[in-house]
Amino acid sequence: MTGAGTNHTRLNLTGGPAIVLVRPQLAVNIGMCARAMANFGLSDLRLVSPREGWPRTGALKKGANAAAAGAVHLLEAAKLYDSVEEACADLNFLYAATARERGQHKPVETPAEAMPRAAALVSEGSKGGILFGPERTGLSNDEVAIADRIVTFPVNPAYASLNLAQAVLLMGYEWMRASSEARAPFVADPRSPPAPREMVLSFFAFLEGELERAGFFRPPDKAPVMRRNLRNIFHRLDLSQQDVSTLRGMFVRLVEGPRAGPKPRAKKAGVGSVEPEPDDG
Repeated sequence: MTGAGTNHTRLNLTGGPAIVLVRPQLAVNIGMCARAMANFGLSDLRLVSPREGWPRTGALKKGANAAAAGAVHLLEAAKLYDSVEEACADLNFLYAATARERGQHKPVETPAEAMPRAAALVSEGSKGGILFGPERTGLSNDEVAIADRIVTFPVNPAYASLNLAQAVLLMGYEWMRASSEARAPFVADPRSPPAPREMVLSFFAFLEGELERAGFFRPPDKAPVMRRNLRNIFHRLDLSQQDVSTLRGMFVRLVEGPRAGPKPRAKKAGVGSVEPEPDDG
């Protein structure tokens, strides 16, 4: 199953630091991590000794693929390793993602601080990675020791544990911000041209005239202030020509009432018809 935002006709971003999942416990979580990676153009997924193995068939594969929601290509390309050292052997820089202070005197950065540095190093030709530990325990101290730096999230200190896929998602978001222009993938449809002053003033004259007839401007000595306040409400809306036309049409219909619809045809007498009864009087 793919999401509503999936469009295979558009440019697919790839690259970035490797996402190294160390002893992940659930195949479904691996699938969700792949989805998060695909969202933000990360394409190098490495798995170190998954608890359930790395299923290529059966129910576990089906669950992982479903959780990936269209990012199955990352699961199929995932590399499997027996140790963290083996998984990181070709990398030039390495971050360890952890929520706990480890006393290892390493630089500690947030994703917003770490990913610009990672983007600069990748642009120079370096290869990097980010270690994520198992869902229940996180990385061991020895595994953190393999990394150059620690990356941690600015979260509620009383509840700092993140879901594995959430952690990958947040890191991917900061990677996208650091490595690209990170613009919105679409923009609003162009508006109608701005309404000329003559059109706006004509609308005000119509609206205020109808409100005057309805007795809105009371007491009379407050009418000038009420008119100014009313006009300023609409001025703050930065009205387009279409806006003014729509508003005027709406108020016209409120003033004049429902449009007269076509008159219903009189039914001919016959099968399925009912003759009108004569008046009592």
